[in-house]
Amino acid sequence: MSDQHDITPEQLLKEAQDLRWEVGGDFHEKLMETIYTDAAKIAERAITRPGEKSNFDLDRAIDSVVTSRVWGFPIMVLLFTFIFWLTISGANYPSKLISDVLLGTVRPFLKTLAANLNIPWWIDGLVIDGMYLSTAWVISVMLPPMAIFFPLFTLLEDFGYLPRLAFNFDNIFKRAGAHGKQALSMMMGFGCNAAGIIATRIIDSPRERLIAMITNNFALCNGRWPTQILIATLFIGALVPAHIAGLISALAVVGIAVLGVLLTFVVSWALSRTVLKGEVSTFSLELPPYRPPRILQTLYTSIIDRTIYVLWRAIVFAMPAGAVIWLSANIKITGISIAEYLVNFLNPVGILIGLNGVILVAYIVAIPANEIVIPTVLMLTVLITGAKGFGSGSGVIFEIQSNTEMLSLFNAGGWTLLTAVNLMLFSLIHNPCSTTIYTMYKESGSLKWTIVGALLPLGMGIVVTFFVAQIWRLVANIV
Repeated sequence: MSDQHDITPEQLLKEAQDLRWEVGGDFHEKLMETIYTDAAKIAERAITRPGEKSNFDLDRAIDSVVTSRVWGFPIMVLLFTFIFWLTISGANYPSKLISDVLLGTVRPFLKTLAANLNIPWWIDGLVIDGMYLSTAWVISVMLPPMAIFFPLFTLLEDFGYLPRLAFNFDNIFKRAGAHGKQALSMMMGFGCNAAGIIATRIIDSPRERLIAMITNNFALCNGRWPTQILIATLFIGALVPAHIAGLISALAVVGIAVLGVLLTFVVSWALSRTVLKGEVSTFSLELPPYRPPRILQTLYTSIIDRTIYVLWRAIVFAMPAGAVIWLSANIKITGISIAEYLVNFLNPVGILIGLNGVILVAYIVAIPANEIVIPTVLMLTVLITGAKGFGSGSGVIFEIQSNTEMLSLFNAGGWTLLTAVNLMLFSLIHNPCSTTIYTMYKESGSLKWTIVGALLPLGMGIVVTFFVAQIWRLVANIV
């Protein structure tokens, strides 16, 4: 073609005509025909002329319900309630199966092997009772829920429902100064907060993506569901008659999850008007057509790209956590273990905020994985109280199958209803696990914002539990 700096309109027209004939004489006609054909199809779907009966469109009929201001949110709540129920209920059997293999078969084999090889007791304890046991626990508790939740979530994504979810939440997040797509990363966080952090990649604005990362911890991940369910069953359900105890316990857990969503909006609003102030970016969302999910691709995406990826990161952090737990319980100074020193040191602070030193130490050493908080609490409670008939040694985390026995152990540790309520709150509002913190750093590339994302919820958790404890005690004194 001619030099673009000297070309005249006449020359440009002539070269365009020459190009048209090079491509094909009827290129222009075919192009215009295609455009008009597509326009006619769109008009046929979108426009109803006077006197004509509107054409039925399945996508539009579904959208009229799932994006409705009346039915959109109730459908979303019911759908994800079903998914969470299926995840929790469906994970029980495979979790027990994996636990039976890793803890009931492999661990005794390793202990026997270590004894036959005359391995020193401290290496046996550090490696098997510490590193291996915590890792096996994380795998058995974490793998089954993720293997169920992530495929279900990906199926909704492939089907085309998740963009409608973002559409429903768009106005709420916009008022909070955040991005509508944050709804998707928030929902992914209910499976795993680390995966939720990765899901923020769909948000283009760096400011709004940071808001989504920092607030994702308020989505109750699968590592915290067991704690919520256990405490609600033991303490909240016990307040009502047995025939409605299960319902009340479930409502308590749902209430905590809803509180997390409300905190997401509140903290997003506060961040967008202070340290992350800025204009909300334009959210142009094209609702894709509904389509049958691609099962094989869904399984690959959810199992390989999400479940295995996140689980591996959790394992990397769980192994050193197990070593720390075992060492803290077995290294003694003047006859008292480091764990006991820490519990006694933090106990006044724990009681002040309606918890206790055992719970605080458990959350410190179990930062790598929320899944080992309760086993660590049980181990520390036995260590402090000297209760007999529980566990298999100092520094060895364990679980109790009987709710009655577990409740009696908690009562021996001085637990009250306030302890249970504030534990449920603190489990929701505290620092992210190590896997999430590391993922936040990798995704944001900022140490400063990673520290903010780790310490902000921790500070909020301490403040919230402190005020709840003071109000609780004030009301108790009045009554």
